[in-house]
Amino acid sequence: MNDTNNEVKIIAYDPQYKDAFKALNEEWIKKFFTMEAGDYKLLDNPEEHIINKGGYIVFALLDNEPVGTCALVKLSDKPLKFELSKMAVSPKAQGKQIGYLVGQTLVDKARELNAESISLETNSVLVPAIKLYEKLGFKHMPASDSAYCRCDTQMLLEL
Repeated sequence: MNDTNNEVKIIAYDPQYKDAFKALNEEWIKKFFTMEAGDYKLLDNPEEHIINKGGYIVFALLDNEPVGTCALVKLSDKPLKFELSKMAVSPKAQGKQIGYLVGQTLVDKARELNAESISLETNSVLVPAIKLYEKLGFKHMPASDSAYCRCDTQMLLEL
């Protein structure tokens, strides 16, 4: 789990980057939307709500500084299903394929674990993000109930 793209290094979650996980996500969410209860729950307590429940978080480091992140949140055990969540890339690091690298790392992780699928929720205004998810193999599906007001687009990757 250590893919490198020139100077970008992908690493697994480390508690020293907990604040960066929140800061990177808060930055983009506040730019387009409003922080919601579900955001605070995951971003304030990533170990409790993601890691300890069988999920994963990765970071992209650029010169040892976290500039991107993404989480794989476990939804169910049998069958094993995940949600790709909380992908964020710092504006100063955009254009380096960081979103693709963190996303692909977690898709590979889910495959390695023999997961059945990965779903995600997003918003149709985030066109670059949707194009990235399509590049990772996600397909659009009808949107159903979401914990987030901003969600109007749901996608699924069957593994």
